Amino acid sequence: MGIRRLVKKNVVITGASSGIGLAIAKKFLDEGHRVFNLDIQQGEYGEFIACDMTQHEEVQQALAQILSSPDLGAIDVLVCNAGKHLSANIEDTSEQAFLDLFNLNVKGAFSATQAVLPSMRAQQSGSIVYIASDQAIIGKTNSFAYNLSKHALASMAKTTALDYAKYNIRANAICPGTIETPLYHQAIDKYCAQSGVDKALVHKEEGNEQPIGRIGQAHEVASLCYFIASEEAAFITGSLQVIDGGYTTK
Repeated sequence: MGIRRLVKKNVVITGASSGIGLAIAKKFLDEGHRVFNLDIQQGEYGEFIACDMTQHEEVQQALAQILSSPDLGAIDVLVCNAGKHLSANIEDTSEQAFLDLFNLNVKGAFSATQAVLPSMRAQQSGSIVYIASDQAIIGKTNSFAYNLSKHALASMAKTTALDYAKYNIRANAICPGTIETPLYHQAIDKYCAQSGVDKALVHKEEGNEQPIGRIGQAHEVASLCYFIASEEAAFITGSLQVIDGGYTTK
């Protein structure tokens, strides 16, 4: 018997215009599903809906627009991926920087989750996947606010899983380690500009930090996300799914 595929679903992904979100959108589309991309910039995959994830009402309206589509039916999968990074310890984190990061990383996920739950309850099924980080499990230097936000997403997955299991709604968090994305390259470029260190050397050292000996790829995270959203993972909820080349086992 072959692997049981995910029945065709309606999938909403936040921040699917680049990086991990883009890879997730491509994976679901390649497997024959309908994908909506909520982002501030146009993406390559999925039906694009311009949406600032930091604005609660805008997120609610975007999800309402999707749900009102006459040929849709319901939203089956929500992937909360939109987010950004901030390199700073607590003293170097301004109040505004803290609020800006939490408005995107945490409030955006809250707004989207709150908007899809009524329809998922009505159909008695649904899967919500939060793209957290290995920093939902461990601490890292100069990552105060980002680390805190990813712990918040892990908590959101656990509490939502418990509150909505009776409706057959699952919630899980994926915790990627170092993944090669535009965000990764931006962080490396910024570090190299400040330190004067050669980028090729930094990239090699980052790979060597992982027990598996390399940096992860966005399509690998996308494959895990697809599995977690599928019926193959029907007994998995409230979990933190680590994909980090073994980094957090050290």
